[in-house]
Amino acid sequence: MNVIDLFWHLAGFIAPALFVALGVTLLAQVFMKKALSTRVIFRQFAISFVAGLAVSVAGLVLSGHDGRMWTYVALVLVVATSQMVFRPK
Repeated sequence: MNVIDLFWHLAGFIAPALFVALGVTLLAQVFMKKALSTRVIFRQFAISFVAGLAVSVAGLVLSGHDGRMWTYVALVLVVATSQMVFRPK
């Protein structure tokens, strides 16, 4: 495998966690009653992204393949839960 193939494989592996974290973070801002600073929004995104990436890695390790449906279900649940747990008071 050359470097370009490795890049695209890693990008495809990271993309679901990235886009789910981004979507959930932006939608959370729409439904919140008060406006948050950019720093807080970025922190929420970073926490959600790292949690989602950890779920993707765990799914790869446990099943031996990436992209299993139960991994994606767990990804959405963990990212949404991290938004709920780490929301600013």
